[in-house]
Amino acid sequence: MTDQQIRTVIIGASGYTGGDFIRLAHTHPHIKITGLVANTHAGSRADEVFPHLRFADVPKMVKADEVKWEDVDAAICGLPHGTAQDIISTLPKHVKIIDMSADFRLRDVETYKQWYGRSHDHVDLYTEVAYGLTEHNRDAIKAARIIACPGCYPTAVLLGLLPLVSAGVINTDHLILDAKSGVSGAGRSPKQNTLFCEAGEGLSPYAIGSHRHTPEIEQELNKAANLRDIEVSFIPHLVPMSRGELITGHLTLTDGKTIEEARAALEAAYENEPFVHVTEEGVIPGTQHVRGSNHCLIGIFPARKAGRIVLIAAIDNLVKGSAGQALQNFNLAFGLEETTGLTQLPLFP
Repeated sequence: MTDQQIRTVIIGASGYTGGDFIRLAHTHPHIKITGLVANTHAGSRADEVFPHLRFADVPKMVKADEVKWEDVDAAICGLPHGTAQDIISTLPKHVKIIDMSADFRLRDVETYKQWYGRSHDHVDLYTEVAYGLTEHNRDAIKAARIIACPGCYPTAVLLGLLPLVSAGVINTDHLILDAKSGVSGAGRSPKQNTLFCEAGEGLSPYAIGSHRHTPEIEQELNKAANLRDIEVSFIPHLVPMSRGELITGHLTLTDGKTIEEARAALEAAYENEPFVHVTEEGVIPGTQHVRGSNHCLIGIFPARKAGRIVLIAAIDNLVKGSAGQALQNFNLAFGLEETTGLTQLPLFP
């Protein structure tokens, strides 16, 4: 399909992830945005909702039932969990769906109900779903109709941990994950804790032991290790910046394994990857080094106590953690070069 324009509709176009997908797609040579769905803002121009999109040639926002879905090839879904599954279930079978919500990430419907507070009413669609962690699930992504893009925290965590778990170099009984994200990760809807006066000039942990990304992380780690009992200690924090995400993993090496073997496992996994990079020894990843890009930086360091290591992963939560990963999966789904539209360098300072 490389010679044609792929007719694409963005559902949830007025949210941060939808807006960032529009920004990325603007320079993509094979995407033609034919619809923007945003019920509350239906009738608005994109630049009325996001002034920075003034120079994007896109249609006005409409309600979902105003879209001529027979003329659509792909839908990018940036809706909240719960809402996404209901709209996705109504879309024609010829439309490929790249879903940035949580609705199809968890393969166990009871786990979904427990953590997201509602039943999954469209289990019949699970046979068409692939988990969209691009670097670790390419074949399934290429074949799927619905691609469930990971959450931002699971993206950073899993890119760092999956090679180590698969290689058996870390003890899966001791996984402590300290996570920090910019305020955009909380979405665009007004909330008291994300007001400038509440979030600014402070660092706040939240959802201690109860963050909804926890079962997603555990699901994929258990799959990689062929286990069922891996549990993580995952503590997220809200950082007073717009975008960016940093994961610090406090890990214990498997008996007899070394940090050199852990580094070798990471380097082997990502040697030929365009967007995931293991930093040189002593180089510490930071969110400012990936801002606005689809890149992930992973560093590994010895802890003071023998047998323990520290893993650090940095991404932009709106790009590699959401819209950029969605575009990467879009490229795979349509047989395009995976890096198309995603080669922009990080924005610094």
